[in-house]
This record gives sequence, structure tokens and C-alpha cells, in this order.
Amino acid sequence: MEGAGYRVVFEKGGVYLHTSAKKYQDRDSLIAGVIRVVEKDNDVLLHWAPVEEAGDSTQILFSKKDSSGGDSCASEEEPTFDPGYDPDWAVISTVRPQPRHSEPTRGAEPSCPQGSWAFSVSLGELKSIRRSKPGLSWAYLVLVTQAGGSLPALHFHRGGTRALLRVLSRYLLLASSPQDSRLYLVFPHDSSALSNSFHHLQLFDQDSSNVVSRFLQDPYSTTFSSFSRVTNFFRGALQPQPEGAASDLPPPPDDEPEPGFEVISCVELGPRPTVERGPPVTEEEWARHVGPEGRLQQVPELKNRIFSGGLSPSLRREAWKFLLGYLSWEGTAEEHKAHIRKKTDEYFRMKLQWKSVSPEQERRNSLLHGYRSLIERDVSRTDRTNKFYEGPEKPGLGLLNDILLTYCMYHFDLGYVQGMSDLLSPILYVIQNEVDAFWCFCGFMELVQGNFEESQETMKRQLGRLLLLLRVLDPLLCDFLDSQDSGSLCFCFRWLLIWFKREFPFPDVLRLWEVLWTGLPGPNLHLLVACAILDMERDTLMLSGFGSNEILKHINELTMKLSVEDVLTRAEALHRQLTACPELPHNVQEILGLAPPAEPHSPSPTASPLPLSPTRAPPTPPPSTDTAPQADSSLEILPEEEDEGADS
Repeated sequence: MEGAGYRVVFEKGGVYLHTSAKKYQDRDSLIAGVIRVVEKDNDVLLHWAPVEEAGDSTQILFSKKDSSGGDSCASEEEPTFDPGYDPDWAVISTVRPQPRHSEPTRGAEPSCPQGSWAFSVSLGELKSIRRSKPGLSWAYLVLVTQAGGSLPALHFHRGGTRALLRVLSRYLLLASSPQDSRLYLVFPHDSSALSNSFHHLQLFDQDSSNVVSRFLQDPYSTTFSSFSRVTNFFRGALQPQPEGAASDLPPPPDDEPEPGFEVISCVELGPRPTVERGPPVTEEEWARHVGPEGRLQQVPELKNRIFSGGLSPSLRREAWKFLLGYLSWEGTAEEHKAHIRKKTDEYFRMKLQWKSVSPEQERRNSLLHGYRSLIERDVSRTDRTNKFYEGPEKPGLGLLNDILLTYCMYHFDLGYVQGMSDLLSPILYVIQNEVDAFWCFCGFMELVQGNFEESQETMKRQLGRLLLLLRVLDPLLCDFLDSQDSGSLCFCFRWLLIWFKREFPFPDVLRLWEVLWTGLPGPNLHLLVACAILDMERDTLMLSGFGSNEILKHINELTMKLSVEDVLTRAEALHRQLTACPELPHNVQEILGLAPPAEPHSPSPTASPLPLSPTRAPPTPPPSTDTAPQADSSLEILPEEEDEGADS
């Protein structure tokens, strides 16, 4: 139901307040009311009013927060019993609610005392929600605000607690406390929550003077051990405090065992759809999309075909230039030629910058000398089993070296970081041209350059998003990994850093990348590729009894054993399964590009929980480089093999 500036998204009657401290309530101590969730003025409010005040939801008015916390019936004697969190009948607390109070419906004159109990609170002001124990005549919820006061307990005589929690989960993250399974901690519901919580981790030693140099030389090893702290951070953030420490959380009930960290399951995914991939796009099919002036036509249809089937090997050299932004999808053949001439001149001007530096000058330029040494070391061991790079007489190694050094001139701030040679190698192998390969590499780096930044904020954010997706798709797998100190998914670091370059055979990497470059079916498909691999290995991991070391070993041993078509098929199926869910949390929608990023919230709490997720049943048991080419021409190389099946 909608009105001017607000919309009622949830409404449930039969929600009572119990105003007596007695375990058995008499009729006079019960106040019947209606609970509503209302979107109003860029805020979401939880509103309860007695039946005589509830009236038509279109007539609800909300006032500013009452700074005094009083109301027209403040002089009335209020119940003196404080329920805390122990009594199962949860009567009203002696601490009167401090949030917004509801104004009465127009034309109504509320009578005391019932009229005084109406309240309205912004969801952003909630700190925790406590539910009743199972087995009671009816369930209740107790809401605690950031200020520390509890709102009147809401007793659902006609059911509806789960429905309300499902609605609240659209706007909030609700994580059950490891201290008490009936206590849900409330956090802002935005995709930056995990990223913000990473900020509190000391991922690098603050007093380490060589951390930057260590990272530049080996970002994978330097960062890998740091992420092992993430799991303990999530677990430790919600651990019980030492005896005597200040805490505003209630003590756990004596008769309930302490559960592990869990997230309430409020997202129910539908069945996973069946996906069939198509055949690769052929040269003939591509030619049908080329217009009279060489301009590509029906580009969305063409991209969809590349996404669903990839490209035939003979077509890649041309098509990758479009996928990586070197050539415009809208340009004509003549415009492309002019663009290539311009970019060729630009490339060699940058290349001349480092080639003209004398050895004497380089001795006084430690940065350039460091880049050159690091590049030479990495190039000498990049894809050496591929025939294009296997011998010193092959020009591939020299071109790798020259392009990477030129990229340092192109992007001074980033320079060279280990792993970039892995990204360039397949591009150079396919493009077979120094200049074109450089600009295609620059296009790829536009997508992933954040992976190589010293702060590693992009990698932390991606691991956080991967964790969110996996928690929604398979919470039991997440719980298992968490129980084995692997819940941070640090073993996926290399996957995301260089886009699975070392996980698949070389020809499969070419297919995987061209599919990912289409940007379909939305952003972050590479994260669903990671989810697909973990989903394929789910039963093996969970039935094996592996510890953290064995999990890491098993994941590493998957290298070159995965089928790219199987993984892509499963990743697309996961995407369809998620997008078909009508109640997908907003932060997951953001990751999949289904919703715009949420507005910034107030500073996040120290611990940010994982998103709401469905339950899934556990598995059923059962060197040197060549001389650099001259800078006066672009080196063309005829491919040795038209087939993509070069040795990997």
C-alpha cells in the first residue's frame, strides 16, 4: 500500500503487547495491535499501533523523534517488571521506548494507557532482535535499539515472526550470536559491510619496513598468510567476552548449548536451472555481423553468442581487440585503421622512454632497475611449456619483456607487479602483434588493475563478495570451511588475482577469458566461476574430513584438472538460480548488477556478518631474454599453430 512519500511493505495483525508481569496474562493486560514495515522518506520504519489506532495504513503519520522520550500518558504508572531476556512470556520492559512515537490516526483521540504504547523505529536504530524459545503458545520478538533500550515485546498470537524477519532481511543483515542462538545481531545491509570489516584487520605488520617490497615481488605469498586471520576475525568478533568485561549482550540461557556462528536462513533459492552452452562463434558467423563499411551490427546478439559459446581459435585475433576495448564496436574499418596508426605511434614513444635509458642512468634509477629485474625474472618462467615461449630463439619472451616494461611507462603509479606476465602471455599468443597485444593488455588491466594495488583493497573486497555469494548459495559448505579455519577462502586468492590463469589448461584459459570479457550476464561472473568450482568440489571437501592444510592442498591439486565448459555451465546456472530468487538480499543484487549500490551508511560495526542464506542438505556419504626488437616497427609473428591446443 502506498501513500505520499511512503509505502507499506509488510502488515500483520494479531500482534499483542503483554503489560502484566504475570506468567499467565488476563484479558485486560493484553493490547492487540498491528505491526507494519513502512518505507518513508529514504528510510524504513517498523511501526506498531494498537488496533484502535492502527486504522487504515494510508493514514499513518510519523513524527520526528521525541527527544524527551515522553508521551501524553507519561504520568501513568507503568509496569515495573523488567523482563530482561529471561522470562519466556517477555512482558514490557520498564525502560520505555526512546525511538519515534507514532502520531494517532487523523481524527482519533488515543486513550491512555493503550494509546501510549504505539511506537515507530527506524531499522537503522536497531541493534539486536531476540526471539522466543520454541514450544510456547505463541512466539514473540524483543527489539533492542542502539541506545540500549528494549522496545515492548511483540507477541504474535496469529504467527508471523518468520514473515517479519524475512522482510527485515531485505534491509538488514541478521546474524545469530554464537553466544545465544535466539539473539540476532543487526548490521547495515550493504555490500561494503565485509569490506569495511576487513579494514579492522591488521593484514600486514604495521612495523614491517619491507612489506611493500615483499608485496611487489610476490603479492600472492605476502598476502596469502594474512587472509588466514579473516576467519578468526569473524568468529572472534562475536565470541563471548572475558568474565568481568563490559558487555551489553544478554547472558546465554543455561539450558541451551552454545552453537557455532550461523546466519539465519531467510533466502530460499529455487531449483537450479539446466544450462546448455552453444558452439563457438565461427568466422562465417562473425562475417554476417559486419556491415558495408566494416561496422559491426547486432552487437548485443554477437556478444551473447560469444558468452554462450566462445570464439573459434582463428577468430580470436580479431575479436579480442573488440572485447578488450582496443577497437570500438561501433567503428568503421577506416576508423579502426586510423586508430591503430595513432596507437602504434603512442606505443613506440613510450617504449623509447625506457630503451633510451643508458646503463649508467639506470643505476641511478632504482625504480626502473627494479621493474626490469622483476620482469626479466618473471618472463623467464612464464608459460615456458607453450611452444610460443619455450625456447630462447623464439621472439615471444622478448616481446613479453618489452610490452611489460612499456606498460611501466604507460602506468607509472602501478608499474609492474608479479602476475601481470601471466595476464599478458595468452593475449600476446593470440594477437601475434606487439602493439596490438600491448593495447589489448591495457584493456585487460583496466578490468583487473585493482588486483595489483599495494593496499589489496580490491582483493579483499572480491574475497568478501565471493564469501557473500557462497554463503547464499551453500551455507553448509561455508560452515564447514569455517570450522576448518578456511572460511576466509584465502585459497581462492590466486584464482581471483590472475583470473584462473594457472587453474586451467592454456586453451581453456583462452575460452574462459573471452567469455568473461563479454561482461555477460552481468558483472562479477568470475566470482560465480569460483563458486562453481567450489560447488563441484563440495562433496569431496565435506566428506573427506580435510583440515585447513588438506583443503588448501586439494584446491591446489585441481590445477589443470578442471573442464572450463563444465565450470562455465555451472557458473551460468548459479547466476540464473540467484537472479530468479525474488527475495535476494540487496548486497547480493549489487554484486550481480541487479541493483545500484546502496547509499553509504553510518560507520559499520567492528564485525559485519555474512548475508542471509538458504539451507542446503549435507552431501550423502560415499633464464635470460632475447634481445629487444627495434623500436621503429611493430613486430608481426605468424602463428605456428592455428589450433588453440598449443602445449600448456
